[in-house]
Amino acid sequence: MSETCPHLEYREEGDGRSFEVARAFCTVTGSFVQPMRADVCNARHGLDPEADCEFYVAPEAEAGVDIDENEER
Repeated sequence: MSETCPHLEYREEGDGRSFEVARAFCTVTGSFVQPMRADVCNARHGLDPEADCEFYVAPEAEAGVDIDENEER
């Protein structure tokens, strides 16, 4: 994966404040993230959100779909 994390949003307000420049917000943690964390979210510098972020949740798992490939059916 080398695309932007689907859980990253940019918001111009939050936590009861407004900002001149939109800030990176993680919808998994429900919090604004530091610029270095946003580098992971944006797949910059060879980083991969799926592999390098400890908070990453696969969109399929979030929707309630079982994505365990090792599970016998």
